[in-house]
Amino acid sequence: MAEATRLRTDKDFQVPANRYGDDVEAVLIPEDELQDRIRAMADKVSEQYKDAEEDLILVCVLKGAVYFLTDFARALSIPSQVEFMAVSSYGNSTTSSGVVRIMKDLDKEISGRDVLVVEDIIDSGLTLSWLLKNLKGRQPKSLNVITLLRKPEVQSAQIDLFDVGFDIPNEFVIGYGLDYAERYRDLPYIGTLHPRVYSGEEPVPSREEGPDAVEI
Repeated sequence: MAEATRLRTDKDFQVPANRYGDDVEAVLIPEDELQDRIRAMADKVSEQYKDAEEDLILVCVLKGAVYFLTDFARALSIPSQVEFMAVSSYGNSTTSSGVVRIMKDLDKEISGRDVLVVEDIIDSGLTLSWLLKNLKGRQPKSLNVITLLRKPEVQSAQIDLFDVGFDIPNEFVIGYGLDYAERYRDLPYIGTLHPRVYSGEEPVPSREEGPDAVEI
């Protein structure tokens, strides 16, 4: 399973000019490091499934993981197919409402197939834990998880991860698919959001998504 990675705490406050002005406080993981790490993750997955009889099914959790999925899938040296699951979003709050819903399920059966869940970020991991139980009930041949980012300080659910891109502090991050109020997804790096943008909200938000009307 995934090895522990060094906690990424260094910030670059020299933020490149961008369409969001000074909303971005700092760059936590620059674009070139993201892409290098994604290629390494793709190589590891390709090696794991190189002898598989059927294409690997990549399950992308919308919306945040789309950018990661796209670059990751293109970096694979093995065939893959893509499926999407959409779960309840944040709305305009930086904190979880405690109620989460599946908004879109998979379009195909995964029974007997090798499945890899592609996540953008793991906070507590409670929703992902539920999601994995749901997918295991569909009897895939194998089920693994990769995540681009993980917050080990707040992860409470025990989840076996095949690979982790970066461990990061418990801060609200944006860019490369991650948003606040549907903005900032299109930044090419992982950055931190200036606290004034979400003033009045909880200072350290959580991204939790999951099943039909289940309170966590």
